Amino acid sequence: MGINKPDLSGSTAFITGTTRGIGKAIALDLAKQGCNIVSTGKTSEGGEYKEEKDLDGSIEQTAREAEEHGVEALPIQLDVREEENVEAAVEEAIDHFGEINIVINNASAIQPEKIEDLPPNRFDLLNDVNVRGTYLTCHYFVDHLKQIEDKDTWVLTNAPPIETDRAPGSGPYTWSKLGMTFMTLSLAGELSNFDIGCNAFWPATAIDTRATRYFGMGTEDDWRTPQIVSDTVLEILSRDPAEFTGNAVYDEELLWEAGVRDFSEYNLTEGDPAPMSAQMTNPDYESPE
Repeated sequence: MGINKPDLSGSTAFITGTTRGIGKAIALDLAKQGCNIVSTGKTSEGGEYKEEKDLDGSIEQTAREAEEHGVEALPIQLDVREEENVEAAVEEAIDHFGEINIVINNASAIQPEKIEDLPPNRFDLLNDVNVRGTYLTCHYFVDHLKQIEDKDTWVLTNAPPIETDRAPGSGPYTWSKLGMTFMTLSLAGELSNFDIGCNAFWPATAIDTRATRYFGMGTEDDWRTPQIVSDTVLEILSRDPAEFTGNAVYDEELLWEAGVRDFSEYNLTEGDPAPMSAQMTNPDYESPE
């Protein structure tokens, strides 16, 4: 058994942070299922941001690759820290497509440092991008989402379950990511009468992205590809948003529940280490030969 891949024909997803890594993987996998894509991020081929010349990928490149799957894609340069920028991007997306029924908060700043080592301006950046960016995106979409009646409607956020009261060595970063989850789960309660599924999803292992490599998080033996995260999003989108809301899930737990038993396809190196969450919640787990 494997994940359920929903028919997303007629749907449109607004995704923050689609230039690389997890965000791009999600955008392209949704496009494969027929979903139109609003590709957003700071890195544009216009090169407004000086650091972009050193980065692979762009919002336009992701949009072009999405359109190869027969959908329409709109690239919008977006800095989620800027309120006017977010409001304008939301308005442009709605004006262009008429309706946006899937909003995915993926854009995130990362810097796993000790409190004593993290400069105050980087603490502000973590919270401005992660917590405030998620808040702003949700804030400017809520009224529009509440008016949708003919499509499944979702707000999904790439952030972890709130299961810890401390994170030695990465306290500021973890705090900002948990803030993203808190916003999303709180929104689930606020929108409980509108059948809008608001959920957070998070990988149980490090994912092979530019940030993972840059910050030296773990080793390749423990990494998985972004595909496991995009498969998790597809599994969520196959469900009923009126019933599946207010959840914060780990990728492997949800995929195990969906029937996935062989996780080796997601591993960066050969082998299939038993999924951590699957072992804890499913004592009958047996790693494939």
